[in-house]
Amino acid sequence: MYTLGINAVFHDSAACLVKDGVLLSAAEEERFTGYKHGKRPIPFSTYELPYHAIAYCLEQAGLHLSQVDHIAYSFNPQLCMEKGQATQSEITIPFFPDKDMDPARKRALWENLFLSSILNAPDHLVDGYPHHLQKFFTGSSTGDWEWHFVDHHLAHAASAFLPSPFSHAAVMTLDGRGENVATTYSLGAGIGLTGIAEVPLPHSLGLLYEQVTTYLGFLHSSDEYKVMALASYGKPEYLAAFRDLVQVGRDGQYTIKQTPLEQLFGPARLRSDEFSAKHFNIARSLQLVLEESVLELSSWLRDVTRAENLCLAGGVALNCVLNARLRDESGFKNVWAQPASGDSGTALGAALWIDNSTRTPADKEFVMEHAYWGPEYTDDEIEKLLQWAKVPYRKMDDVATETAEILAADKIIGWFQGRMEFGPRALGSRSILASPISPDMQARLNEVKDREDFRPVAPVVLQEDAAEWFEGAVESPFMLFVNRVAAGKEDLIPAVRHVDGTARIQTVNAQQHPEYHALLKAFKQKTGVPVLVNTSFNILGKPIVCTPKDAISCFWTSPFDALIMGSFLIEKANANKSIGSYTNLQQDELIA
Repeated sequence: MYTLGINAVFHDSAACLVKDGVLLSAAEEERFTGYKHGKRPIPFSTYELPYHAIAYCLEQAGLHLSQVDHIAYSFNPQLCMEKGQATQSEITIPFFPDKDMDPARKRALWENLFLSSILNAPDHLVDGYPHHLQKFFTGSSTGDWEWHFVDHHLAHAASAFLPSPFSHAAVMTLDGRGENVATTYSLGAGIGLTGIAEVPLPHSLGLLYEQVTTYLGFLHSSDEYKVMALASYGKPEYLAAFRDLVQVGRDGQYTIKQTPLEQLFGPARLRSDEFSAKHFNIARSLQLVLEESVLELSSWLRDVTRAENLCLAGGVALNCVLNARLRDESGFKNVWAQPASGDSGTALGAALWIDNSTRTPADKEFVMEHAYWGPEYTDDEIEKLLQWAKVPYRKMDDVATETAEILAADKIIGWFQGRMEFGPRALGSRSILASPISPDMQARLNEVKDREDFRPVAPVVLQEDAAEWFEGAVESPFMLFVNRVAAGKEDLIPAVRHVDGTARIQTVNAQQHPEYHALLKAFKQKTGVPVLVNTSFNILGKPIVCTPKDAISCFWTSPFDALIMGSFLIEKANANKSIGSYTNLQQDELIA
């Protein structure tokens, strides 16, 4: 049985394909279109479905849309509709809303457009696809499969528990918004989820973080991770103000005062403004109140469920500093966060939920041990493109050893290997890699990617060596937790040590990503350091690269030194040479 999962409502549009309980493929729409987050989260964009991601999933399985059995859409519009509205055949939307109209009334009018697009998504799917993808869609009708609207937070919860390594766990979803709730608590057992409690909108820790993101001059529903990074540079001078905004009550409830931030802190920062200590301190205060609030909520959830394990999803679960405090202080023995915790992961949760609900297997059939579910390209496909584009290249005999030599020479590389990652983190398939040994590497990488100076870069470490280099490190394949750099190792890997002494680590073993693991081993043999700097293969404002063509375009328009795609090496130092002369160069010429 094939189940197609779709997220298309707010942002991070995505699709996945599940066969009999097992994930086959998953990808975000942004990777195919080049538009970060797929679209902006406004009512006018709701009709846009992730056609490219859907087409990839179908192609990978050799299917046409008509051959899918079920389609799971990770939002339930019925939960947003007023009594009797479901039977209406028409909605009213003004050309020009009255400027004096009550804001709540104005939002409700645009909500009609929002809901209409969702309700008509099945029809959009069969006749709104881009022309170049028609072979996957044309001829299909809504009668070919069964359509399911899945509650948004249920999809988040299912994405957290069902692919986790646990058969029994408490589940917490911390999101900006769903249909009408912002936070939910569940208990997962076997293949089931039992709801415990929920926090209704407008009270939302995720929305509060979004509001501060906007206030600090960043783009909401996009740049919240920058606020987390900014927080490390500040002092909690506004702790009292945020504690007054966020009130944690009993039974997992909390409220957030709807107070304009300008009223509390003065004029908002514009994107072009310089950062001041005030901005750092606001970010720090917000982050600490988020952490202490969620710790209090998790303590209640542990007492209620008496579970040893905690599963996390929702956009707030991408906050790796918060996740580390939950790991260390919540009292749960194990904490597992969905690597695609944002809305893209709801495509997976919805698909797994409908698959389990329809087939009712006796137990779990899938554990998400890695995030490599996107497109991959063979050496033949890569070389064909290189030759067509007249890009000079050389095929390497030992990719890991030769790449390690380039990295040990303090060069920055693009690393394009295997299936693309699902979720927002680059985890060694579409990464920019560098040595962590040079203290100036963080600044160099931020310049390469045209990023803000305060942004940290993250380490990847051999799983077998992780505990020696990072305090308390265990298997952490998704880069969703921070650990302190181990005493005595700080000066050996200064590029990945953040200002607060921590690093957002990724561990890797040979089963998860053989090529990546082999590279780390080769770098360790050459330098004694089993750690590399890993950041996403993209530039500011663009999604992570997907195809070899994307990788070449990013490489040639960014100031890094080499690109390794599959078995092939491209270096800018030899860009003026012909393909024939380049492929005949000696190894020492390439590394020099």
